[in-house]
Formats: sequence, structure tokens, C-alpha cells
Amino acid sequence: MTEGGEFDGGVFVRRGVVVPARELHWRFSRSSGPGGQGVNTTDSRAELSFDVAGSPSLPEDLRERAVARLGGRLVDGVLTVVASEHRSQLRNREAARERLAQALRAATAADPPARRPTRPTKGSQRRRLDAKARRGAVKRLRARPDE
Repeated sequence: MTEGGEFDGGVFVRRGVVVPARELHWRFSRSSGPGGQGVNTTDSRAELSFDVAGSPSLPEDLRERAVARLGGRLVDGVLTVVASEHRSQLRNREAARERLAQALRAATAADPPARRPTRPTKGSQRRRLDAKARRGAVKRLRARPDE
């Protein structure tokens, strides 16, 4: 496993969760990025697709969480990431794999703990009421005096 999220051609999402290479679908096309005339002849743009909704490698709870959080990015349950910023297809493949890993990590992350509501302290209540009274006094002083 490497730091960039690659694991034998698959994608390392988190401990115990690896998307195998057989579940990834690659497409390559001509890039519009840097490379001069070379971009007109080489298929350096990498497009990586992964069927989140139908993947057997994601545990059921993580799959449901990912589908819910990635809802706007999924097309028929499939997440697609694109990389075309590098001149070589190999580097674009690595960038696409890392983007997929980051998206899946973020989508399968646990919810933060629920906030426990707290009551305002006596001091904060007193400061708030004092500030309101001062503000009201300022506004009263601006008013026209009664005849």
C-alpha cells in the first residue's frame, strides 16, 4: 500500500476497506491541458469510475453513507473522477486514483459527535442584559426631548 491511496491497482479507502482494481473502470481520452502538440496525439486524460451503490467491497453501512453523501456526484450510483492536469497518462491515473480515495474517505467518514446543548452561564446572561440596557440608554438619549 502506498501513501497515495493505491493498493495493487485498487484504491485504499480506510483500514479494512480497499476497493479492488476489478471494480474500477478506466477511460482515457485526449487532454486539453499542458503538453503542446503532444496532447493532440496522446490519450493522457484519465477518467476513473466506481460503482458505489453496487460495490460488494464496501460494507453496507459505509455504502449507504457514501451514497447519501455523494448523491449529487453520482450518476446511477457511479462516481466518476477525472484527471488531466499532468502531461503523462500515468501521473493522471495516479491523480484520479487519489481523488477517488479522498472522495470515498470523506463520504464514509463517521459523523461528528452530536452537540450537547449547554445553558448560558449567569455571568454571560448578566453581561448580555447589561449590554442591552446600555444600548437602550444610548437610543433614549438620541430621542427628542418631550416638550
